[in-house]
Amino acid sequence: MCGVIGVVGEGPVISEIADGLLFIQHRGQDAAGAATYDSKTFRSMKGMGLVREVFAREDLARFVGHMGIGHVRYPTIGGGGVEDAQPFQVNSPYGIVMAHNGNLTNFRPLREELEGRCRRHVGSSCDVEVILNVFADELARGVGDGDCGDPRDAIFAAVGATFRRCRGSYSVVAIVAGVGLLVFRDPYGIKPLVYGRRRDGDCWRYMFASESCALVSLGYEVVRDVCPGEAMLVRHGEQPEARQVAEARPNLCIFELIYFARPDSMIDGISVYKARLRLGEALAKRWGQRLSESGGEGDVDTVIPVPDSSRPAAQQMAFRIGKPFREGLLKNRYIGRTFIMPGNENRRRGIRFKLSPVRLEIEGKRVLLVDDSIVRGNTAEQIIAMVRETGASEVHMASSCPPLRFPCVYGIDMSTKSEFVAAGRDEDQIRASIGADSLLYQRMEDMVESVRPPDDAEPRSFCKACMDGHYPTGDVTPEVLDRIESERLAAASR
Repeated sequence: MCGVIGVVGEGPVISEIADGLLFIQHRGQDAAGAATYDSKTFRSMKGMGLVREVFAREDLARFVGHMGIGHVRYPTIGGGGVEDAQPFQVNSPYGIVMAHNGNLTNFRPLREELEGRCRRHVGSSCDVEVILNVFADELARGVGDGDCGDPRDAIFAAVGATFRRCRGSYSVVAIVAGVGLLVFRDPYGIKPLVYGRRRDGDCWRYMFASESCALVSLGYEVVRDVCPGEAMLVRHGEQPEARQVAEARPNLCIFELIYFARPDSMIDGISVYKARLRLGEALAKRWGQRLSESGGEGDVDTVIPVPDSSRPAAQQMAFRIGKPFREGLLKNRYIGRTFIMPGNENRRRGIRFKLSPVRLEIEGKRVLLVDDSIVRGNTAEQIIAMVRETGASEVHMASSCPPLRFPCVYGIDMSTKSEFVAAGRDEDQIRASIGADSLLYQRMEDMVESVRPPDDAEPRSFCKACMDGHYPTGDVTPEVLDRIESERLAAASR
């Protein structure tokens, strides 16, 4: 899971790219980068670290371009070094620089095809370099050797061909030299992408981003989400041109609404904050049913969220079951999201640095911890142990989503079956593994109904592959899962 930004307007855009990336820093803390274009020259930078660290090492005054793209990285397939940081660039045709959020399921076969049949070198383990070279290859075929005049038809056709060749999830921002800012979203719309505009004198300034919170925070009016299978091209001084170049099969990643996105974001017309409130409401109903069936056994004194993304669900759950909501775990704001730290040992160390228990709210009490999800079980196990050590008489846990049992191949760092605490275990075995007195999971149907806005006229489909094993792109076979797992294990051993 990564974050992308694209801006086009009058005057330099680098400061807005840097600011925008800060608002989506939660989507990736491994590396950051940006590239600008001034009608003649690309200027780019990328490096390991947070946005403020990478950008502080650069002289931003040299980034004079009126259009640009930016990226924050969270590693999945790639090895995590600076060679896999984005954006990436090719010099022909035109000159293209590109960044993306997502993950290809056919990364290795495409790379072999590019290097063999297309004679294009791919020097990194980052799948955006493959997407970039596929797009460049298709665009080169479309424009030929001579002057093709207006290249827009060729660009949109190249995006359509890229959709046919690239499988998986990807929301892309790119600059085509001499043409404009290009964005596109895979036909399944698994990763989000939204755009907005802001009046800049007599002209409009346009911004594209992974989440609407970046646009709103920088004073942009949110126009709409980029549709699955859609490409948009913004030429300098012109309004965006949008074309639907592939059939839309919307399957937004439901984990965006549960965990990844900021609560103040809107994704495909869904308020992340309200979705999480409704998830808490559904959990409260299940809790009440279970408590009634047990004759009150397993009741609690207080509800405590595992910061931060579970807070709205915990608040709503506490309200509905009539128990006090308390901030019993305080978060160190200088520690990143432990879920997206590379390596289990880093995650285990990060949890103790990240959270501090409030003894006054825990000691002698029956505590219900509410978390957005339980993935590997490392976090849950250590937090439950910490709360017990702080004096809780009982520790119960509720999860906003169902058990996670299947690898994600679309850009979330859980690509091996052995990583899941729920793999091969029933609910009571999971409870025992993490050390809870009781464990309550959200039901699948309740989760889907909760994240859908109540006024939705039509049913929505979401990618829930990590929960139900159904991969919407239709190309994920057991062999693909085995290959991805072996790649991940090999990378982890290096």
